[in-house]
Amino acid sequence: MTEPLNLKIRLAQAAILLAPGVFDALSALLAEQAGFEALYLSGASVAYTKLGRSDVGLTTFTEVADTLAHITERVHVPVMVDADTGFGNALNVMRTVRGFERAGAAMIQLEDQTFPKRCGHLDGKSVVPLQEMVGKLKAALDARHNADTLILARTDALAVEGQEAAFERAQAYLECGVDALFIEALRTPQQMDAACQRFAGRIPLLANMVEGGKTPLQSAAELQQRGFSIAIFPGGTARAAAHAMQAYFAHLHEHQTTTGWKDRMLDFDGLNQLIGTEELLAKGKRYAGS
Repeated sequence: MTEPLNLKIRLAQAAILLAPGVFDALSALLAEQAGFEALYLSGASVAYTKLGRSDVGLTTFTEVADTLAHITERVHVPVMVDADTGFGNALNVMRTVRGFERAGAAMIQLEDQTFPKRCGHLDGKSVVPLQEMVGKLKAALDARHNADTLILARTDALAVEGQEAAFERAQAYLECGVDALFIEALRTPQQMDAACQRFAGRIPLLANMVEGGKTPLQSAAELQQRGFSIAIFPGGTARAAAHAMQAYFAHLHEHQTTTGWKDRMLDFDGLNQLIGTEELLAKGKRYAGS
């Protein structure tokens, strides 16, 4: 098996890194099999799928860490993980970074919202004071055991304090020594270009593509041309899965059978082939004794 991709080395390359959102080990496995170089464990998608709730700060450190550990045990590509606000103050941030690092995170994202946070594309956000977030980022950097575990700093200040204040925060976070920046919910192509002109070339900059969100939806190629280094589509997987399941359940409820749905789903053997059941059973036989 080849060595896992080193994100620090990969982000030094010119080509943009495209990472789909995942929310459990199965979605991560499917994304890996599709050929993606890295994955993004979306905090919103954990809330959607584990709790059936909105992204409004209801998920906990242990729920995300548990989900992350299941994913990294199953796939070999690096996983970037949304750590929300770090689940508390600077001491909580240190615990979060250490726990997520043990669970296999390649990059840990921390944001400057107050608690309880909310999805970056919802209205009504608020942010902590700049110096408080600087302290939390310094705590995160001090807490990691491996320099290859990257820290991604996100600011949600654009919707609260305006573009220039958001850029000033991003500059302060860069000066802390973080590995990448994420200015959430840029609303126009002009704002996206302004962010890239200010920061691209100095530090990897992440673009967040949310279907129906506040940022104009663009392809990875378009984002690379603007100057972004990372493109995530964090919630699209959960939205696509929800759409497919809505149709599946409606069909089953109406027709009382899945016969008419068979060409739109994997059968028993197909799913077992996808998840590697035969290989797993063969491995178990090695330990079965005579």
